[in-house]
Amino acid sequence: MTSAKDATLLPSAVRLRRLVLADASDPAVAGARDALLRRGAVLDPAVRDGARRILAEVRAGGDAAVRAANDRVGGGLADGRLVIARDELMLARDRLQPAIRLALETMIANVRRFAEAQRPTTTRTEIGPGIEIERRWTPLSRVGAYVPGGAAAYPSSLVMCAVPARVAGVDALIVASPAGPEGEVDAVLLGTAGLLEIDALIVAGGAQAIGALAFGLPASGIDAVDKIVGPGNAWVTAAKLEVFGLVGIDLPAGPSEVLVLADRSAEPAYVAADLLSQAEHGPDSPAILVTPDVDLAEAVEAALASQLEMAGRRSILERSLAACGLIVLAPDRAAAIEFADAYAAEHLTVVMADAEDAVARIRNAGSLFVGPFAPESAGDYASGANHVLPTGGLARSYGALGVESFGKFVQVQRIDRTGLESIRSVVGIVAAAEGLDAHRQAVEIRFRELDTEPAGADA
Repeated sequence: MTSAKDATLLPSAVRLRRLVLADASDPAVAGARDALLRRGAVLDPAVRDGARRILAEVRAGGDAAVRAANDRVGGGLADGRLVIARDELMLARDRLQPAIRLALETMIANVRRFAEAQRPTTTRTEIGPGIEIERRWTPLSRVGAYVPGGAAAYPSSLVMCAVPARVAGVDALIVASPAGPEGEVDAVLLGTAGLLEIDALIVAGGAQAIGALAFGLPASGIDAVDKIVGPGNAWVTAAKLEVFGLVGIDLPAGPSEVLVLADRSAEPAYVAADLLSQAEHGPDSPAILVTPDVDLAEAVEAALASQLEMAGRRSILERSLAACGLIVLAPDRAAAIEFADAYAAEHLTVVMADAEDAVARIRNAGSLFVGPFAPESAGDYASGANHVLPTGGLARSYGALGVESFGKFVQVQRIDRTGLESIRSVVGIVAAAEGLDAHRQAVEIRFRELDTEPAGADA
């Protein structure tokens, strides 16, 4: 495996770090592999501590504390307001340029079509005579969505959070997003909020925004939400973890990541473009090629060099590739697929001969992109799939944000005398085994013969 220093400069011949899986007997290689596979989404403890302090301030101080945090770190409106109301969002919708409005409406329609196919249903199951259990789908009442902002705006992330919430039937949807350096919220983001009929937009970023959603803003008339969803930076993620238990959260998410699983059938230029697309997120976003083919790896490095020459954000891309670009060389196809599955990437692109066979072997990925014409950016903006995804290996236990994230199932148990009698002995035996006699008595009392005559009545 090459050192990080080998990739700090990216001239005309790009050289990414390499991990050669055939050398796994080497402790250094084995350690590097294990660090990748078990990287996790756990944050720096110092960030957790800082987020905890900000949340305590917001919980105690409400609107004033959020405003003070905005003043310290940025993200607030220039005029000091914390909330943009729905009527102002609707005006911003009407001011959208026709081309961007059409593109947003198309994105919204595609995401809604996919979301509507996910809507859960209520079911009823008869366990036996006199016992019926209903599993009732119930939308959440109030949801908060965090949308990254500041120096850049991400209306697409707003769409990904709001559309499945609306399809689920959420009553109120509150969004939090920071203003830019000049104290203004991006006009397209505001217009998108209007298109989605967001109830209110809290202008704040980081931990204070999460606090505003979790605790409410009493002076601004914003009540606390029941669940918080959406991507964000380390401070947002730390704050979400801190308020979990008071409110629900979707998942803790770290830096965005892509893994491209490819063989010699792949077009090197396409693979390079997909890696650069990921690298554009920043220097903490992994962009990894896994392949059993050394020639493909070298061709991709050549394509990266060529595309960087023409890249508009070249300095960002170079820093990102130097920090988080990697080629994993597998000894064969099976080993490449096994590594990709174990890595559990947020985005996994599969470009291999017999790609469907490879896809069938993948259990762990946030979102899979199959074939040479399925770039990650298509899913980010237009395919209809959701781009709020698990990172840091959490794809082993979480899936993409979806309609089910915005509701819950309530169990409704209907039991009559016949049904209770059929399970009477089971309750009694198990309750006695656990030493919980009151549990047994709660059943037995219903079968006890009671004297209905008043005490002391004449015979």
